[in-house]
Amino acid sequence: MKDLVRGYGRGLTALFFAAALGWGLMLIILPQLTMLERAVTAPARQLDSSIARRVMLDAGTCISVLGTYQPAEEEAPAETGALAIPSMGGASGGMAVPSMGGSSGGMAVPSMGNATADQATRPYILQCDRATTHTRLVRDTGAEAEYLDTLYGAPSLSVDDSLPLDQQIAQAEEIAEVARALFQRLQEEEANAFPYTLDNFETLAAPRLIPMSAEARAEEDQLFSNRLLSLAGLRYEQDGQVYERIGLVTLTRTIVFALMATALALVLCYPIAYKVALAAPPKQALWLFLGLIIPYTIVELMRVYAWTTIIDNQGLINSVLSWAGVISDPIQFKRFPGTIFLVIVYTYVLFMVFPIYNVMSTLDKNQIEAAKDLGASAVRVHRRVIIPHSKPGIAVGCIATFMLSAGAFSVPRIISRGLQAEWFSQTIYNKFFESENSNVGAAYSFGYTLICFALVALFMWAMRTRLKDFARVQ
Repeated sequence: MKDLVRGYGRGLTALFFAAALGWGLMLIILPQLTMLERAVTAPARQLDSSIARRVMLDAGTCISVLGTYQPAEEEAPAETGALAIPSMGGASGGMAVPSMGGSSGGMAVPSMGNATADQATRPYILQCDRATTHTRLVRDTGAEAEYLDTLYGAPSLSVDDSLPLDQQIAQAEEIAEVARALFQRLQEEEANAFPYTLDNFETLAAPRLIPMSAEARAEEDQLFSNRLLSLAGLRYEQDGQVYERIGLVTLTRTIVFALMATALALVLCYPIAYKVALAAPPKQALWLFLGLIIPYTIVELMRVYAWTTIIDNQGLINSVLSWAGVISDPIQFKRFPGTIFLVIVYTYVLFMVFPIYNVMSTLDKNQIEAAKDLGASAVRVHRRVIIPHSKPGIAVGCIATFMLSAGAFSVPRIISRGLQAEWFSQTIYNKFFESENSNVGAAYSFGYTLICFALVALFMWAMRTRLKDFARVQ
């Protein structure tokens, strides 16, 4: 601090710290706090008030649709066996057409047959079937089932399709009134209750039933991966059924894959960094660096898509092997996890090479020569001289590559095209945008961030590196 004030003055130093504080606040702290708040908030559609509101909307839609069938009781049944097409103002017994002004919880689903005076009073309507106060509430997996009417003392009401239409409409109207009153009551209670919960985080470890036959279960149990999951408690059998903690399985698989990709990148990049920094003449080192940098002038997404032309069934590798007569059927590279590792290493290789190179280039070559003169072998020189000096660069490269690999989304999605198990980043994306369950997605994202930070801290402790050591990488 004193050096900054002495070198730049109080004004510039204060401006620098204000800019750093604003940067951290706007881009790091506030987004994470927002994500945490969403993660500890229950999804609105799972609240009991939302269930009551859905019943109310279904009852309203049922009333609207039933109103279109009333004139049909006085009409003669259709003579043709084809599908009846009702007019927009009434219903002939064919497909239900709800009025545009009614409350809609979705399109009504009628039966395909014609409704006549001798047959059913009306076709099947989905919303009328769902308009019941005996609706199951959303509870944790394995918890005892609870229902809207029994839990909150509401009358058990439903629409009886065997009654005349006017009585069915009366039943739906009663259900709508009861559900509306219950919705308003529950909304007030939930507004005054403690708003935060850890249920979204518990979803990550929740077991899911995996339906399968006895033969399939016996076959799956023989797989080595499933045995490991069983040993880790991520897969188990109960009452003859197989359960798997899918969220934790995906999380564990992604972290293991990211660690393996980081290790592979280190093995490949350490010799390159050593060659460029210490073992190559300046002119040769320049060409080596150009060979590394030039491919990265292309946008990452384009580089990933370029790999698809190499590994496709009709891609470069399969075409060459087929032309040479080595294979008759194309190799399904998209199904191999190793393909994703290779593309991830290629995509993030510079984040491993540059930190190691920057630290290695500061090593005095005389130390290497002295070690060789004292009889040290090449392995001993690396182990006792080069690697200890390069430890901060190795740590920064491994951390950067691991974090990028763990958060990779485009590479596994584009390369595998859904033919491999998804990575955890894809699971988070699906929670946010596919299933529209952003609260659970926020919990997954925040928990994943904490786990990755913990692994990075553990790695720094194992490498005996501190934050100030990373200044040597610059």
